[in-house]
Amino acid sequence: MQDFEPILAPAKPKQKKLPFGWPPALKLSTLNPVPQRRRMRRKSTASQDNIAALKTSFDVWESIKALQTRKWKIYDIQHVACFGYILFSLFILPSAPIIKTAVLLALGALLLMPITQQFFLPSLPIWTYLLYFFASRFIAPEYRPHIWVKVLPALENVLYGANLSNILSAHSHPVLDVLAWFPYGIGHFALPAICSAILFLFAAPGTTPVFARAFGYMCMLAVTIQLIFPCTPPWYEKAHGLEPAHYGMEGSPAGLARIDKLFGVDMYTTSFTTAPLPFGAFPSLHGANAVLEALFMQYCFPKFKYFFIFYVGWIWWATMYLNHHYAVDLVGGGLMAAIAYYISRIRWLPRPQLEKRTRWEYEYVEFGDRPKTYDEEYGSASAYGLGLLERRTASDSDEWTLGSSSSLDSLSRGDTVCGSSSSTPDILSPTTPNDEFKHVVLGLTPQGDIWNGGRLARESELSDVVVLS
Repeated sequence: MQDFEPILAPAKPKQKKLPFGWPPALKLSTLNPVPQRRRMRRKSTASQDNIAALKTSFDVWESIKALQTRKWKIYDIQHVACFGYILFSLFILPSAPIIKTAVLLALGALLLMPITQQFFLPSLPIWTYLLYFFASRFIAPEYRPHIWVKVLPALENVLYGANLSNILSAHSHPVLDVLAWFPYGIGHFALPAICSAILFLFAAPGTTPVFARAFGYMCMLAVTIQLIFPCTPPWYEKAHGLEPAHYGMEGSPAGLARIDKLFGVDMYTTSFTTAPLPFGAFPSLHGANAVLEALFMQYCFPKFKYFFIFYVGWIWWATMYLNHHYAVDLVGGGLMAAIAYYISRIRWLPRPQLEKRTRWEYEYVEFGDRPKTYDEEYGSASAYGLGLLERRTASDSDEWTLGSSSSLDSLSRGDTVCGSSSSTPDILSPTTPNDEFKHVVLGLTPQGDIWNGGRLARESELSDVVVLS
């Protein structure tokens, strides 16, 4: 019987110990290891080959099966919050059980059919905000807090030394009325839909859902603050001075009444007189919406950032000129918008690829801010990577997760470290920006050879080298 010798693993070469704790030789693989987020990934389904594809199925069982096998995450609490706001709004509305039940059934069908889910699920916070805003008029006065009349004028004088709204609205002219009416009376209501359509068509896939959720949750929070902390706007100070206000008082179109008179119509007088929140001055949603729209648009289309900045200044001027908000209201709304935008950008917002013109040209997307590379974080940029490598981040989100997009796995693209390769479709790589200088990214093995795209025993064996020419 033939004897078999055990196969022994080759002995690892002993490393020489240097005296007095002298550091070992510096290796590029130590400075620039392959991080967790760049591990090899496989495409999960064939439908994810085209990340811009939309669902066309009406089968609700697909969504039900997906929910049964879904691993719920902490971010799913957003859906609990939305449905809580919806139930609260339906509860305070006048009794109409048949209509309310029909609304809930219709909402359930829209959220379960894949063809409608991809649009109505990301925009659910917006629909919730609209229902919550219009239902707030039915909250009984005995449950409402005190209306603050002197707080905003006092803050205006403390922060700015004057009442800016009263100064800007002191002198009116028909030309100025029309200039103020266009962004305040038209742009404010139309731009959310226009921006959503532009982002859907021309920005990275998954941008519109992030914008819709940020917009909706910001507005829901703003309405909640307006209900808890009701304050009188500038038109109240002009009409009633600093007299105490009470619930049941009518609102006012303020400067927009001149627009109705100019055109001989009733576009704003009735709607603002019967507004659900006549004392919802702080924070200003006119100011917040404009800032949020401008931030998202300049992020996706940076060439037009000065136009977006101009629009924010335009609508802020119009808001004070028409006597609807104090400057402090606009600043408060702008801060809310900035917080909503930066939270979305850091974690969920897809990074634009400026060379792409439409969503259908995208082969992959990357979510969140670009993380710093190893050499940038540890101050070695001048010696090694020069900050040229852009790490890819993973996204395991789906339709029910914040910032998701339809049929999208952002990292299901086949690349190697040296670029795109059809021979290794499941390998991901860093990318380099299109700068003016010429450069080549090489992947090196521990032996100093150029990596051929094969699988590695350990991801730390691979190192990146940027060669400039």
